[in-house]
Amino acid sequence: MGRVVKKNTITPFERAMVTFAIMTSTVMQALDTTIANVALPHMQGKLGVSQDQISWVVTSYILSSAITMALAGTLANKLGRKRLFLISIFGFTASSALCGLSGSINSLVVYRFAQGIFGASFVPLSQSILLDIYPKEKHGAALALWGAGIMVGPILGPILGGYITEVYGWQWVFFVNMPVGLTAFVGLGIFFKEHFLSNEKPFDWSGFFLLSIFLTSLQLALDRGEHLDWFSSKEIKIEFLVAIISFYFFILHSLTKKDPFLSPALFKDKNLVAGLVLGLSIGATLQATLVLMPEFLQQLMNYPVEVSGFIVAPRGVGTLVAIIIVKKLITRVDPRYLVLVGLVIATFSLHQMAEFSPNMDYWPIINSGITLGFGLGFVFVPLSLLSFSTLEPIYRTEAAGIYNLVRYIGGSIGISIMVNFFMRHAQESHSTLGESVTPFNKLYAFFPDTQLLHLIEAEKLEILNQELTRQASTIAYLCSFKLLMVLSLLSIPFLVLFKRGYLRN
Repeated sequence: MGRVVKKNTITPFERAMVTFAIMTSTVMQALDTTIANVALPHMQGKLGVSQDQISWVVTSYILSSAITMALAGTLANKLGRKRLFLISIFGFTASSALCGLSGSINSLVVYRFAQGIFGASFVPLSQSILLDIYPKEKHGAALALWGAGIMVGPILGPILGGYITEVYGWQWVFFVNMPVGLTAFVGLGIFFKEHFLSNEKPFDWSGFFLLSIFLTSLQLALDRGEHLDWFSSKEIKIEFLVAIISFYFFILHSLTKKDPFLSPALFKDKNLVAGLVLGLSIGATLQATLVLMPEFLQQLMNYPVEVSGFIVAPRGVGTLVAIIIVKKLITRVDPRYLVLVGLVIATFSLHQMAEFSPNMDYWPIINSGITLGFGLGFVFVPLSLLSFSTLEPIYRTEAAGIYNLVRYIGGSIGISIMVNFFMRHAQESHSTLGESVTPFNKLYAFFPDTQLLHLIEAEKLEILNQELTRQASTIAYLCSFKLLMVLSLLSIPFLVLFKRGYLRN
């Protein structure tokens, strides 16, 4: 069967209902990437498992999402976007309920894996559908609304997760998806009309298999590398080797196959390629700061989990304000300039973070968080618009899948690199500071017992070690924020790769 293209005859009311259903499901999926993380200690205690075992609740979701996200375009062409979206919502909601009913770690991991499979299509499908149901002049506003849900969801997740877990129990972190999923399913089922359906392209099982091996091996290596001391572990070496080999054969296969899993036409579009490069960098910055900042608040500033979540949350306010502004400017200003402004603001915010002190109050953290959220809000929507602006409409779902997959991989790589950088820098700083601790160094006269270094009492030595660890961790956090600042700054020159285009209908 050939490609069927139907005229968009959606009414304003239907468009509003479809937008609501899409945003409901997208926010649900975005929240679920972080909302369960807060409940992990409670799950570990209730299920009686080790920390390594409970980490698979997160890893299984990540792995299945990464593999299936690249499949979204092909499945949408085979099944139709409406049918695929409805299957995804139903499956995600049902697996969420099963997660809440799980009584063992094995069943919980299996249902989380299923949850990731069904939820992976939400982002590329929602992005593609919004671009089709809105006229060209409203694409910027539609993507701004969509971007609000994508960016704010992971930020609000820890707050909601902490509250729900504390008040109702960890099971309700998953049960809360049921009414949300039902609402999205009904709204999309009633009001959305399919526009594209194609069975022209045969499914490339070999390409999908090679890409799945690459993503699985890479994610396992990144996720477990910190615990296994990276390349000192035989497992990590094997996983990286498998990832490299499978990626090589995937590229070779894609260049020689008549109908490869990912259409080569995608990578002939310069704007999309430039968007993939910038998306990788921005994904790393966004996710790394989301991981580092709560740890900074809890480890060095001694804030409880719930309080640290509220301190980080205003970052979402900055994002929302920026998106409101972008929504009004995006039809009047070259999107490249908006991305430039956002990257400059984000770089300035990371510079502020690089000057933090564990002895300050929480206001500098709130201010820098709002600033960073504001900057990323200026980047996210215009970058999406630029990336798809010169692309043929038939490739949108497939392109949206690979675009969000690359941002996702960028986040995973960013987290792994920055956590490893932090840990190694903290160890080196601790060693360097320890070498300078002598009875003759006046810098250590602030300790309450000036004879501390001449004593062998375990308690006093522990006090000194704790202080050295605290100072070393502070140095490592600040250096990590500085490295992210440099990464954000180096992203700016890539804007010259974009040419201004207009989304095609």
